[in-house]
Order: sequence, then structure tokens, then C-alpha cells
Amino acid sequence: MDSSTGLVFPRSDPTSGPTTDQPGAARGGGAPARSTSALGRAVVADALRAVDPIGARAAEGETNWRRGYLGHFRRLVEAGLTAPDAGRTIAADGLASLHARMRYIGRDGVEVGVAEAIATPAAAGAAEGAAGIATVTVAGGGEIDRELSVPYHGMRLRGADLQRQLDSWTDRGVIEPSAAQALRDVAANPDWLDLADQRIVALGAGAEMGPVQSLLRWGAGVVAVDLPRPAIWSRLLEINARYGGRLHLPVRGGSSPDDPDLANRAGADLLHDVRDAAAWLGQLDGRLVLGNYVYADGPVNVRVSMAVDALSVRLVADRPDTALAFLATPTDVFAVPSEAVAYAVEAYQRPTGVRRVRRPLRVVSAGRLLRRNYAPGTDPGICDSLVPQQGPNYALAKRLQRWRATAARAAGTTVSFKVAPPTRTRSVVKNRALAAAYAGAHLFDVEVFEPATSNTLMAALLVHDLRSPAPSAAFPWQDEAIGAAHGGLWRGPYAPRSALGLAALIGFGGARG
Repeated sequence: MDSSTGLVFPRSDPTSGPTTDQPGAARGGGAPARSTSALGRAVVADALRAVDPIGARAAEGETNWRRGYLGHFRRLVEAGLTAPDAGRTIAADGLASLHARMRYIGRDGVEVGVAEAIATPAAAGAAEGAAGIATVTVAGGGEIDRELSVPYHGMRLRGADLQRQLDSWTDRGVIEPSAAQALRDVAANPDWLDLADQRIVALGAGAEMGPVQSLLRWGAGVVAVDLPRPAIWSRLLEINARYGGRLHLPVRGGSSPDDPDLANRAGADLLHDVRDAAAWLGQLDGRLVLGNYVYADGPVNVRVSMAVDALSVRLVADRPDTALAFLATPTDVFAVPSEAVAYAVEAYQRPTGVRRVRRPLRVVSAGRLLRRNYAPGTDPGICDSLVPQQGPNYALAKRLQRWRATAARAAGTTVSFKVAPPTRTRSVVKNRALAAAYAGAHLFDVEVFEPATSNTLMAALLVHDLRSPAPSAAFPWQDEAIGAAHGGLWRGPYAPRSALGLAALIGFGGARG
């Protein structure tokens, strides 16, 4: 993606001087760099300042952000536990900092703030959208399936088989009981799968973790938004042809459902054309459900996540009934309920093969390996599953989404926020260390899912949140914990980073074997 236009990082403060973790920072009087580390450090400090000023100063003083960010992102969660409004203050201040700092450079080279880039009056939006992006609707060619069924290990679980699997996942601590109950509710109410009254917008429609395939299976109309890349749209059109839903595509220059060149004409680049996308979506009929499934590597992940956030702010302001949907990564820091803590404490005492080698491993590693996940009686516990290999840009992009979910819920917006399980997506397994850790994770009570299983479960949980929304909890962390399908990371006996390194060694060994 072009890094010189669209949503871009701000230039770092020329008076602060470069630090060792700012590659390309200006030296010798040159123009200040657009530093990802400088932004992350400043945003985390701004988010903490009102609630935890000491933590804010620590973030500002971090000289090696690329390695030291882990503790500061944990502190964002811990500081939010001090009072019911603390987490909401952190979310609001973090979002305000990002919107104030990030910049937008148009194709004409003019640089403006994010608010100015996205602010087109709603009345002018229809005309702009009509001139920019048009809609082509393609009807599916298959039957509508109004029964919840989940692909798993080569089978398709439904009815009693699905109920037994939900029992198994709950008993083994793979998903929270609230997630299992939500899935049972959807299975018991197949009419919920009829989403004709909702306009589901899938931002990042081609994502492996997205709900598009399940929604089309259930007969929904899906507004698909993704990059103008023919391979993405060819795949989405092929999926649509198998099911009974309808795919609404963004196109420029005119087209039709039977256009053989449709895959080459479809797509919208949110990073560069977020204003056009907002105008186009704003003129669609029906209640919008804006699902955020975007992902990109490295710094682009922050940029595209910021574009989606700006788009969300604009659409909710223009259409207050808009709902927001998010999938959270399990490899983050979460506060977890006391029930999960008690489960993990009990699991630590079980007589397993790992327990027999735990003491010598802790001795030779100076206590770094196989640490307890929680101290007994902690309420709430802190499950720190941040993975250093994913980096601070990934952490900031995902935290931005969590902050938006918190702020939107506080403002009365309907929000579906679900923690997804560890999943063997392409973006994960291309990292050899993460792929190896996932290969050995089962030895430490963590189940890693295939994409087809994860995205079906997440689609069903979205349906539940739309049909049976839960009232806001006292603390934001409690809202995040409802319906979590964390794969066992929250209820495992060991702190994730103290076990996954060992899992990676075992996984590497298995791959060589």
C-alpha cells in the first residue's frame, strides 16, 4: 500500500530528538520522521494520563518501544480496573489522541487532520457517493440454510452433536460458559439467522476470520468492502454462488451482476478513499451493522484500523441506529472473571506430564517458564497473552478497536465485541514462531482452531448480540469477557508467554519430525 497518501502517521516532534527505536528518524536537521513508535508511545501516555499519571510518564520515557511496549499495554488494562469509569476514560482519551495525531494526505498531496478528511455533510454524501462508488448486487445461487451448524475436524456439527461439543469446550476451559450459552440460544432460535432486517457491512470482507460465508449461507445480504484486488472478489463471488444470500459490491465506473469483469471492477480502498466509502455506505437502506474485520501487516494495520474508526464515527453520527461489531484477538491483555481464575488455579494442581517437569524447567529458566497464570483468589485476574512477535503496531491497532467498542457502548450504540479463539489463519502461520507455538499449544491446555470453525462460531455470536443484546456492565472489562472464546488462554494453568515459548520448541520439533 502507498505509505505517502491516505491515513498516515504524524511526524514526530522535532524537539524531542530520535530514539533508538525510530528507524529513519531525522538526523542532521532533516524533516522529522513519521515514527510508528513515537505515535504508540504518545497515544498510550495520553490514554493513561488522567487515570494513571505515573504510568503515562513511564510510557513517555520508554526508550525502546518495540521491545518495551508489552508492559505499557498491560498497564492500560490494569489502570482501567481502579474504578467503573476508569476504563471508559482510558478508551475515550486514547481515541481522542489518535484522532488528534493521525493525519490524512489526499491524492493532491494536501495534508489535513482525520476529522477534516472524513467530514462531508450527510446531505452532500449521497451526491458524492453516487458520483464515486456505486453498488452492484449479486444474488446467490444456492439454498438458504437456517440451522446453526459448525464445521469441526472434518464434520459439520449440528443438533445434539453441537451441544456435546459445546459441553466439551466449556468443560475443558476452551470457551467461556457465556459463549456456549449464546451459541445454544442461536441454535434454539433458527429464525434469528434471518437477518433481512439488518444491513451487514463486512469491512475486510475477504478476511479468514470474517463472517461473510456463514452470513451468505444463512441468506443474509452482505455489503462487502475490501481492497480492489481481483483475487479477493473472485473468491467472494464464488462463495456467494454456493449459498442463498446476496452480495452487495462497491464498484466504480459502472457494472452489472452479470459483468464477466466484475471482480476486476469491485473494491474500495478505505485507507485512501475513506470519505467516498462513508458517503456510499451512508446512502444504503436499512440499519447498518458495521463489522470490523480488517487486517494488514506492520504499520499499515494501524493506518487501516484508523480509517475504519474514522468511518465508524462518521456513520454513527449520521445514522445513530448503526451497530458496531468487532473481533478481538486472544493474544492481548484481558481482565478475566474470578471463575476463570479458579479454574486455572485448579488446573495448575492437576497431575499431568507437564507438571512432572515443571520444577526443573522453572529452575533452569530462572522462573521464566511455566509461571502460574494467576495467584489464587485474584478477582479479576489479568491474562497477559501479548505475543512479542506480533509487535506494537498490531497491539495498538487491536487496542484502538477495543477502545471504540467501549466508547460506543457507553454512548448507547449497539456493540458486538467478541474475543475469538487462536486460529490457524494465513497471517499467523506465515510467522514460523507463532505457527510452531500453535502446533505445540495443545500440551498446555490451549486449543487452536481452524478458520472455518472460528469464523462460523464468531458469526453465530454476532447474530446473538444483534438478536439478544446484553445491557452494559459496570466495568468495560466485564463487557469484553461476555461470550469470550479464547481457546483456553484465560483458563490455562500457565501464564501464556511462559508456556508458548516452550510450545514453540515442541512445535518446531514436531515439524522437523
